[in-house]
Amino acid sequence: MADRISDVWGKRTPFPAGGTWPLRVDECLAIPQDHVERWVPSACVLCSNGCGLDIAVANGRIVGVRGRAEDRVNHGRLGPKGLFGWQAGHSRDRLRHPQLRVDGTLRRVDWDTAMTAVTERSRAVLAEHGPLAMAFYTSGQLFAEEYYAQALIARGGIGTPHLDGNTRLCTATAEWALIESFGSDGDPGSYTDIDHCDTLFLVGHNVAETQTVLWARMLDRLHGPDRPRLIVVDPRLTATARAADVHLPIRPGTNVALLNAVLHELISNDRIDRAFLDDHTTGFEDLARTVADYPAERAAEICGVPARLIRRAAQLIGDAHRLVSTVLQGVYQSHQATAAAVQINNIHLVRGMIGRPGATVFQMNGQPTAENTRETGANGSLPAYLNWQNDVHVQRLAEHWNVDALHIPHWSPPTHAMEIFRHCEEGTVKFLWITGTNPAVSLPELRRIRANLGSDRLFLVVSDAFPTETTALADVVLPAAMWGEKTGCFTNADRTVHLSHKAVEPPGDARSDFAVLLDYAHRMQLTDRDGKPLLPWHQPEDAWNDFIALTKGRPCDQSGLGYERLRGSGGIQWPCTEAAPDGTERLYTDHVFPTAADRCEDYGHDLTTGAQCQADEYREHDPGGRAVIKAAHYLPPHEPADETYPLYLTTGRGVYHWHTRTKTARVRELNEAAPEMWVELHPDDAHSRDIAEGDLVRVSSRRGEVEAPAVLCGSRPGVVFVPFHYGYFDQADPDRHDRAANELTRTEWDPVSKQPVYKVTPVRLTKLADAEAGGRPVVVSEPALSATDDPPPSAAPEAQR
Repeated sequence: MADRISDVWGKRTPFPAGGTWPLRVDECLAIPQDHVERWVPSACVLCSNGCGLDIAVANGRIVGVRGRAEDRVNHGRLGPKGLFGWQAGHSRDRLRHPQLRVDGTLRRVDWDTAMTAVTERSRAVLAEHGPLAMAFYTSGQLFAEEYYAQALIARGGIGTPHLDGNTRLCTATAEWALIESFGSDGDPGSYTDIDHCDTLFLVGHNVAETQTVLWARMLDRLHGPDRPRLIVVDPRLTATARAADVHLPIRPGTNVALLNAVLHELISNDRIDRAFLDDHTTGFEDLARTVADYPAERAAEICGVPARLIRRAAQLIGDAHRLVSTVLQGVYQSHQATAAAVQINNIHLVRGMIGRPGATVFQMNGQPTAENTRETGANGSLPAYLNWQNDVHVQRLAEHWNVDALHIPHWSPPTHAMEIFRHCEEGTVKFLWITGTNPAVSLPELRRIRANLGSDRLFLVVSDAFPTETTALADVVLPAAMWGEKTGCFTNADRTVHLSHKAVEPPGDARSDFAVLLDYAHRMQLTDRDGKPLLPWHQPEDAWNDFIALTKGRPCDQSGLGYERLRGSGGIQWPCTEAAPDGTERLYTDHVFPTAADRCEDYGHDLTTGAQCQADEYREHDPGGRAVIKAAHYLPPHEPADETYPLYLTTGRGVYHWHTRTKTARVRELNEAAPEMWVELHPDDAHSRDIAEGDLVRVSSRRGEVEAPAVLCGSRPGVVFVPFHYGYFDQADPDRHDRAANELTRTEWDPVSKQPVYKVTPVRLTKLADAEAGGRPVVVSEPALSATDDPPPSAAPEAQR
């Protein structure tokens, strides 16, 4: 059995540029291998990497997993969550039966009673208040078929724009950065580009912990014979940053200033591809004028990093022949999120680094099926990347669903999650169905969220596999089948589609979300224009075939990806069509982008204000297949640190846990590796407050406070880090709210992506007790680099020299 707790990334298997990543099959079994009765093909759903694996089954139970050597994503490797996470399904507290709130208490009922309550309240709300009083909030961990069913029910059946996913909290900015620059969602590159690149630029992406198998791939290149240069932008000295040639420990909230300075250096030193810019982009002149205001010295003052490091990073990027950039929460959950993410796209465009091996940008996903919420229209978009402002696109969707186009909400953008919860607070949304997510821990300003979800004005339905802080507030709780207990497709961050097969039956009366949604549509008597069932399917494959037919000819064309094609595959990247039956490794190899007015997914926004570009205006300046370069000036955060709250809080993830720990806390190996939250401080900030390692401290903001032991390992003074995973479901006193990072965060979102800002919260520190007199045991989830993982001496990060 592989040890992915103390040895997270495993033994190195170095390989050269252009080589093939060597195979290494990781396995975890609860029984001897020869006792396994069958192996069922699937893929991991505990990060966005989408690693292929096989599920071991014996006596009707999942008894382990092994990595799939032939899979294009992971070549057999599995990270800690993938290797051990399957055990969560055996948890004793799995939700096995529906529950209905009676006289203030959740009581066990049968499915008919529960669904009757759901549908009767739905009909009553629709009759009295109309479709705008109905809302749905989904996950980033269901299957595509389930998201598509939700989209059809909400948008084509009920006619509400209030449908979004918790992907809004983690990677909505990825979607909008790609749309703003390239006209459509979908990362242009492939994980194999890491095998070819000579430079890696990781911005706000602690890949060593958030995508451990992808980091193993990067490490194998970094230990190979022609090591790529590595630049990391992160205020923390993470395992990723320690491997860097240049580490830029940026002040939170200043990404735009830093990236503008990098662009300034590239342009002023003529490290740009003028022919590519002239032939394939629009907007460069405005960018050049904007970034001229950001010499390295000005950015250094704003960002709190030396000007020489900014210049060195720009030099490495400018010297690159094959540049791969990756972006994640350090950008997406920070100030000016979309503006910053777009500047990373701009770096690739000014250098012509797109559409060929080793040259791409990854606007990464945070969740395993985040891409599917976007493809199927279960978030703030229409299915198949159709444009809500384009009447031809809306009519195409209406014809496919056989409904009236006027019934599909498209008078304004689909409602984003933060606005849905505001409507709940105001009382205009009266019915909310939450599926597979735990907003009572994951949303900002939790005191406010608990009050909203617990309001008597809101009828709350929650579908989940486990009791959570959110199910505790529900009027109806529906027990959901988990991964391994149902069949469906999902797409990872580099557009690789896997088919996950049902391996075992769910426990008790638990049902798949797909089955529950079909039941709901039937009970609601949702029909098309001909009076036939709006959801005419019987099994997930029917829904998948309907969905992929809708994608035909769109940028996310998956019309060639039927179940038969996916069975036994090692993952296939879309577009997959009759002309490209084996999928498409890279987009935009011809440097033609889906920005034309009749093809683009959206007409875009002003990056600073979020103002929506109008259809007529866009058509008047139709980019016609050129990438769009958009500039933005740096603006200070809206809530600056001050004398009362002098430090900045940044929240994030640890390697052993997933989201709000609903799964990983129920796995012994993972929970024992990181059982409690902690507060990470720079030693200077700690010592000035007489705080030592392990002391119990309180972190306070204008909205709330948390208490946890201090860990003195921060790399930037003035920055406090708290992992966001920890809530209250496993606490002796679940009503004591001093453990969740989002007690501290505020209700603010990016003007374009509408993604909440979690990374720039002013806070203050108070010491409560010495470690030996009331402090708690300190367990930090960030693993140290093992001896085999120490980067070569030449890679000592310049920020630390």
